Amino acid sequence: MADDMRVNETMDPAAKAEDSEAASAIPQEELDRLTDELIAAFKTVFDPEIPVDIYELGLIYKVDIDDDRKVDVEMTLTAPGCPVAGDMPGWVENAARTVEGVKDVEVRLTFDPPWDPSRMSDEARLALNML
Repeated sequence: MADDMRVNETMDPAAKAEDSEAASAIPQEELDRLTDELIAAFKTVFDPEIPVDIYELGLIYKVDIDDDRKVDVEMTLTAPGCPVAGDMPGWVENAARTVEGVKDVEVRLTFDPPWDPSRMSDEARLALNML
């Protein structure tokens, strides 16, 4: 998925191991579970105009989990004028709050870098006949 997606520095376990300065008080096994469950939660949120979830669309840019289990999400929309711009961050926040162990959630929208179709997963491209 998005190369810069993060949980305590990154959602990519190999990259987590490379960055020893990002050591967390949360055991690795729990971080892995939280990561998997957050991804599953993000996959329940859909852009109403596109029949693909926001994770596969590449709208989630960064996810950080701090030692107090607060989740910070940086995301974007397919376009700044998206009709659900006011609602989607709340949908993402609500989805993340369903993950057991998450204590707090903050979702921020960004348009830097702007979203483009290259951020979509192969699964999303297939669903949209873009392969």
